[in-house]
Amino acid sequence: MTLTVDVSADGVRSPISRERIAEIARAVLRSERVKNALVSITFLDRRAMARLNAKHLDHVGATDVISFGFARVTDADPVIGDVYICPDVGRENAKAGRTPVREEIARLVVHGVLHVLGHDHPVDEGRERSDMWRRQERILRRAVDAADNGARR
Repeated sequence: MTLTVDVSADGVRSPISRERIAEIARAVLRSERVKNALVSITFLDRRAMARLNAKHLDHVGATDVISFGFARVTDADPVIGDVYICPDVGRENAKAGRTPVREEIARLVVHGVLHVLGHDHPVDEGRERSDMWRRQERILRRAVDAADNGARR
């Protein structure tokens, strides 16, 4: 089993270490029973995220997370995907939702990896009632708890 996760901050500050981000992403992959994966997670500033959002999704402005999952020819092929996170937008989400910033950034990691794996949700107000959202929150709790336990050792 090879779950390779590369995290790049490229000068963008995140409230969670790159090692911890990778641990959370691997926890998502394990919870979804993925045995082989190569996932990159890149933190972007607002301007870079807005460019990515415009180029690939035709949306204006920065968003919190964008994911790209590459098609697997067979189930034996590794999962390959890229996740882009804008911590500044994540901080705004945390403030609006009265959630700790570290939890919100971890949520974006889980959310992005689930998208790489092919999960999706509605874009309207039903988003937080969707199967993907419930799965995300369940995995988030376990992943954060596992990462916390690992950090205490």
